[in-house]
Amino acid sequence: MKRPKARILVVEDDPALLRGLVDVLVYNGYEVKGVEDGGQGLDAGLQEVYDLLLLDVMLPTLDGFSICKEIRKKKPGQGIIMLTAKGAEDDIVTGFNAGADDYISKPFSLREVMVRIEAVLRRSGKNPGDVEFQFHDIFFDGKNLVAEYQTETTELTRKEMDIIAYLHHHRDRIVSKKELLTEVWHYADADIETRTVDIHMLKLRKKITQLIGDTPLITTIRGEGYRLEPEK
Repeated sequence: MKRPKARILVVEDDPALLRGLVDVLVYNGYEVKGVEDGGQGLDAGLQEVYDLLLLDVMLPTLDGFSICKEIRKKKPGQGIIMLTAKGAEDDIVTGFNAGADDYISKPFSLREVMVRIEAVLRRSGKNPGDVEFQFHDIFFDGKNLVAEYQTETTELTRKEMDIIAYLHHHRDRIVSKKELLTEVWHYADADIETRTVDIHMLKLRKKITQLIGDTPLITTIRGEGYRLEPEK
């Protein structure tokens, strides 16, 4: 008997949408469990082993953000994707702050669902930011997910550390958004429409500004991508 590609937990309170997601994922070779209640979803996520959790934001008993935070505390490497309302950018940012790896906005296409799921599953256990380095007098600690400057310290998410580590590794050139989606997010189809990179870059820049002031560190090259400012 052929083994499933991965185990996925879907937590979604819309019965029709839950049934549709489960059917599509099973058809594509995944082993899937679906639950409609947030509390049940948290219990399943903590007590059972899944390669990926697909969490709706609005759920009975417990919302998706709370589930994401609790799971992330106990299982730091757990793959998590949030399902958000179309255009609800606050939900997207809150989801990333809670520890989500990615988001899918409703309504969504089946192609988009599969691209994002496969990307998160590919990146599991592959963190380019699991390193330590110093740049512009900032010490980036990828193992503890912090950035230190003089006496100040700020926490970074795993994805923020992955981004800065990748830019540092390629600091001699411009890195395009498409390259970041391929190499940091592990998207097989980097042409898919997403604001993931923009939102993460905005949050990362804000944290660095709070740490070192207005000294530029990450420069946007219009129409090309991003580059770290060279050290003097």
